[in-house]
Amino acid sequence: MSSFLEALRPVPLTACSLVLPMAGDTVRAGFPSPAEDFVVRRIDLTEILVTHPQATFLLKVSGFSMIEEGIDDGDTLVVDKAIKPRHGHIVVAVVDGEFTVKKLYQRGGRIKLQAGNPTFPDIIPNDGQTIEIWGVVTSCIKQFQI
Repeated sequence: MSSFLEALRPVPLTACSLVLPMAGDTVRAGFPSPAEDFVVRRIDLTEILVTHPQATFLLKVSGFSMIEEGIDDGDTLVVDKAIKPRHGHIVVAVVDGEFTVKKLYQRGGRIKLQAGNPTFPDIIPNDGQTIEIWGVVTSCIKQFQI
């Protein structure tokens, strides 16, 4: 990996916690539920989002190649480098010295990185080209305009 990428290496999440109130277990996206079911308990977001704190990083998405996978421009990805990447995982890869997020295709000894947008091409390694799977995306955090 180039020294440029080394300089941009994200700092792993620490073992700190972020505890917030959880209002009920679910909220319906269809018909409303009675308000008296509203129960507040506290949950730790790091327990939900982070399995391996020393190997987990946050990366900001730039671009539109994964919109059909629910990943939009400006989203924040939670990436775990301790998870072994498998076919079908959404991964962060280093291709020709640049980070990209794609869906991993591994079948019959072939590998490619699939875009989640039909207007973007899949990445199929050429002879001599190396693709390094940097980490597996475990969550996508969205922030809405307010």
